[in-house]
Amino acid sequence: MARVPVPTRESVPQKHRAVYDEIIKERGGPVRSGPGTVTLNSPEMAKRANHLSTYLRRESTLPQKVQELAMLVTARELGCQYIWNAHAAAGRKAGVSDALVNAIRDKRRLPAMAADEAAVVNLGREFFRTHKVSDATFQAALRRFGPQGLTELCTLMGYYGLLAFNANTFVIDLPAERTEAVLPV
Repeated sequence: MARVPVPTRESVPQKHRAVYDEIIKERGGPVRSGPGTVTLNSPEMAKRANHLSTYLRRESTLPQKVQELAMLVTARELGCQYIWNAHAAAGRKAGVSDALVNAIRDKRRLPAMAADEAAVVNLGREFFRTHKVSDATFQAALRRFGPQGLTELCTLMGYYGLLAFNANTFVIDLPAERTEAVLPV
């Protein structure tokens, strides 16, 4: 159960209501679940974060498959049920194999991966586990994605780390309708 209620127009301070209204309009209506419910507690911050999110999700040079895999690695490494649930099926649809998704979820030995997949998984796991990235891991990712792509990959994982921090701290409820198994945590 979520630790705080979803912010409403009436619950945010008067001086932030115009920004709140702008965010709700951009999103096509009230936000009922997900990390966006947490960021709405600070409408101006949410507005600024939305600009980064839009770039990362819609304008990045990274292919959709790479983006989804990066989100899955981040969700698994940070034990974020909400992000895992939101992106496991999308990752499969984008071309991440069932075997890879399931192995990441269950922390099992990984199947053979394409070079781009290995670069994402190795970079994410190494950073989230050690808080650093070795030269070899960095160079492999740099060769695969170039400076811009690698910067976008790191920023995407960092952004989803921010979302996971909020989702796990505020205990965002999973939707009742799920197609994916929860993370074994």
